[in-house]
Amino acid sequence: MTSNGAFSLNVLALIPARGGSKGIPRKNILTLAGKPVIAYSILHGKASKYINRVIVSTDDAEIADVSRQWGAEVPFMRPAEYAQDLSPDIDVFRHCLLWLREHEGYEPDLVVHLRPPGPVRRVELIDQAIELLRDHPDADAVRSVTMALQSPYKMWHMGEDGFLKPVLRVEGMADSQSIPRQMLPTVYWQCGYVDVIRPRAVLEKNSMWGDTVLPFIVNDNLLEIDYPENIPAVEEALKRLEAGVSPDSAPTDGRHPV
Repeated sequence: MTSNGAFSLNVLALIPARGGSKGIPRKNILTLAGKPVIAYSILHGKASKYINRVIVSTDDAEIADVSRQWGAEVPFMRPAEYAQDLSPDIDVFRHCLLWLREHEGYEPDLVVHLRPPGPVRRVELIDQAIELLRDHPDADAVRSVTMALQSPYKMWHMGEDGFLKPVLRVEGMADSQSIPRQMLPTVYWQCGYVDVIRPRAVLEKNSMWGDTVLPFIVNDNLLEIDYPENIPAVEEALKRLEAGVSPDSAPTDGRHPV
């Protein structure tokens, strides 16, 4: 049972925060609107009415210290092989879940993925995503998505022969690249706002979403600090949230990569 009696599941918030960063060096502890970037995700996790534990997985001692100062647990240091530029999320999640099982006998029912580069987040949406997975026990995960700005049915890739090839085709349509977008299937883009996953997907199915994933459609502006030019918009949106104003009117120029 959570401290406020919300429900009886063990819900872990996992915040991956490695030390290396190419776009903005040391961005996880960069100060934005008066707080380190990682502090926002930690505070979001702690403010949730469902999350029991907030853990930061990092390979960096300074990030670990800052995370503890803002109330997160850092029970282990992430091995270097899981903190490379191309390290996939699943390695980070598997390492955390196995470490907690082996060293603490702790196995959460749900894991909430909070990404530090996206600090503009409403806690009520985190809780709604948790509730969605809680209420659908057959689902392996909830993934936040938003309407795609561009249709993959109008995209191309370069073939080995040097000619363009359609990325996707629509069954029954010979030329989906040349028809109005409104006639094509609706597609969604994974935005990284908040994702929730059952450990069985990671540990038994070797996947970050398993076999069945529910959509959590986010209509808020999606802001991240992947590059220096993103910082002013993110900082302005954070100030709006702090003042109790919706961040939606802040300019949008940063998104989580697919």
